[in-house]
Amino acid sequence: QVQLVESGGGLVQPGGSLRLSCAASRSRFSIYAMGWYRQDPGKERELVASITSGGTTNYADSVKGRFTISTDNAKNTLYLQMNSLKPEDTANYFCHVDLKQGITIYRYWGQGTQVTVSS
Repeated sequence: QVQLVESGGGLVQPGGSLRLSCAASRSRFSIYAMGWYRQDPGKERELVASITSGGTTNYADSVKGRFTISTDNAKNTLYLQMNSLKPEDTANYFCHVDLKQGITIYRYWGQGTQVTVSS
């Protein structure tokens, strides 16, 4: 298993920036991919961005050009740099890590960090 701790959320004005961090505890299993989802109350959790162990990234259309996902392998930390934030980006943001255990991939989630974009 792995423990994930998110940080960096908060209140920001429209047009502002935030950087979310997700620190992962060490695991004896290899990382297949990591990513960020977000969820508003009453709505389904939606993909924001993901990155594979090989560095391939994927973004939701709504955040392309504004958000950047990255990792610091030495620190075992995942980041999400969010620029030009909009009120519709307001949500609880969750990070996940997918660990490959044999032929099975298991997904682990962080506890979430709230991002509120408002003037």
